[in-house]
Formats: sequence, structure tokens, C-alpha cells
Amino acid sequence: MNTHLLVAPFDHALRTKRERLREAASRGKKVLGYFCTYTPVEILHAGGFLPVRIWGGRGPVEKAYSLVPNFICPYMKRSLENALNNEYDFLSGLVQGYTCDVACGLVNIWKGNIPMIISHSVPLPYNDTLQSREFLRSVLGELMERLSKIGGSFPDGALGASWDLYTQIRRALSDLSRRRSQGRLDLDAADFVTVVQAGFVTEPEAYLTMLKELVSSPDPGCGVSPREGIPVLVSGSVVEDANVLALIGKHGLLVVADDLCTGLRSFTPASGMGESPLERLVDRTMKRFPCPSRSHPRERIPLVKGLVADSGARGVIFLFQKFCTPHLADHPMVSQALRDDGIPSISIEMDEDGLLDAQVATRLETFSGMLEAADGS
Repeated sequence: MNTHLLVAPFDHALRTKRERLREAASRGKKVLGYFCTYTPVEILHAGGFLPVRIWGGRGPVEKAYSLVPNFICPYMKRSLENALNNEYDFLSGLVQGYTCDVACGLVNIWKGNIPMIISHSVPLPYNDTLQSREFLRSVLGELMERLSKIGGSFPDGALGASWDLYTQIRRALSDLSRRRSQGRLDLDAADFVTVVQAGFVTEPEAYLTMLKELVSSPDPGCGVSPREGIPVLVSGSVVEDANVLALIGKHGLLVVADDLCTGLRSFTPASGMGESPLERLVDRTMKRFPCPSRSHPRERIPLVKGLVADSGARGVIFLFQKFCTPHLADHPMVSQALRDDGIPSISIEMDEDGLLDAQVATRLETFSGMLEAADGS
């Protein structure tokens, strides 16, 4: 089956997101936005709301500079610019799991400048202890109380149903990611990021149906021709534009796996342990594949090395949002640890206009040539 046919429903979902979300809001559905995948979307959904990840996109930043400095990441600047331009007129509110300082600071700026019925940050513990888990349960209970005050309802079984729904989605994505990495699924990295991104802006019930249709497409993993290119892992923060990953492939590199907050980290692990849905949600949150904003590099190093080994990557491309302090601070130790194991890497920054100029293309070509030479030695 043609790859483009497999991905077409997800691409369509992305291109029509604003219209679909406006239509949902017009039907009375309260849409709640979030910046980071650490936000407990299961609770929002269980309360009767539609969780949607705020998108930034490319473009100029003008109005936002009256409220924020220019040295914050392009994603957060663009999201605020879009909000000030009324691009998210379907939103009823904003709920954000505490991650980086910029994202949490932006919640307060949105609260003071964008009409919403709720603006709420969910504090998340950093260390996995019994006390931390007790604190997180309390925090999630507080969120449910706040949602109830704006029309949310949590009947018996609602959280369990929402948990099962999102768990199915994450398991499907994990399976697709694994099969793609093993060369058993005819989707390239740009295709896969399109599939993942569509889930952030689509009602989860509809998205799960789309994923099931993708998985059950005729022979989706049979007869797949080997893709050409030197295998690499892409690690970094927010990558919204599939063209970024497509460009990497144009320079002799093949993205076989990722460590992105809009990729693998958003659905890993797929589930959690516990007797109740709330316990499973707490457990999964505490066992998330760690983001640099919430962990020390020493926690991430063995995991990134494991991804490299499992995928057969010959090198790592770090893709950073410009001014993304957590990822930039994390990078020196992680890249050095990779070098110590003979794994070369390159770092590239993205801004609000994208990343891909002639200089970046030259660096990718040079990196590809270096990896090719190392393979031939």
C-alpha cells in the first residue's frame, strides 16, 4: 500500500484541526489546551473535556514580544502569538503539567491576557518516593475538583474508561514505533511524526480508530523495501514540522528512532501499575521516559544509549528549540557520554521560522559523510 495513503487521514486531521475543534466547541464541547505531554489528559477527558495540545507552528512573532522576552523557546513564543491572534478561539481553558519554567510562566501570562474559564498548573514531583506519589494523588484530586467547578463530571467508571482509551492509543503508537524502527513498517520518520502529532489535536476515540485502521492496513509490514541511509537517532524537544525530519533524510541519513517529547516520550511507557485507574496514572507519571526538564542527565544517558543500541543507530542528531534551557543544559553530559562509547552526534537549533537553512544542510551533509567514513573504516 502506498505510504501516503496510510498517512493521509493523519495529515488531514492536522490540516483541518482548527476547523474541527471550532466545530466541537460549537457543539458545546469544552476544549482544554495543554503545552506538555506530562499533563494528565486522562483526567481532562474523564471529566467530559477534550484535551488538545497547543501548537506553535512557524511564522513571525510580533504581539507576543509585548509580554515575553525574545530569549524563550520558539514553540512557547509562537503559541502565545497564536493565542493573541485568536487562533485558539475554541479553547475553554488551559491546564499544564509543571515541566519547564517557561511553560509554567506562560500559563500565568495566558491567564492575564486570554479569556478562559480555567488556567491551572499541575505541580509534579521529581523524585519517585511514597511521599511523592501521595502528593501527586492529592494534586490530581485537586485538578478534578477544579474541573468539577467549571462543569466537569466524574461518574463512576469514567476515569477507568479514559485511562483504558489512552492506554490503547499509547500501546498502538509503541507498537508502530517499534515496527518502524525494525524496518517492518513502511513509514518514514516524517510519516510517523505526522501520525503522532495528529493524536494531539483529534478526539481520542476517533484517533484510536485511525490507529487501528493503520495497523490493520493490508500487509502494512510485509514486503517493505529497505530504506536507504545511515541510521540515526533524533533526540530533542518539540518537533512539530514533519519537514524537519524529511530534510534529514535528504542528506543520506535515515531516522530509525527518536527521543522527542512529541514522539517516543509522549507515549512511553504506555501504561502503569496499580489497583485503580488513578494509581496507574500516578505510576505511569512517575515512570515516564524522562524529559530533561524533569531529570538529571545521568538518568537519561543509559536510556538514550539503549535507544541507540536497540535501533542500530550509528549517530545521534540533537534537535533543540532555540533557547530551550533544559535540553541545552542536558546536552553536554549526554553527548560526552555518547562520544565515550564511540557514538558521534550533532546538535541543531530550531527557531520560529524553522531550522533549515543552507548552513544546516551543509552540517547534515558533513555529519552524514563522517558517519559513512566511520562505517567504511
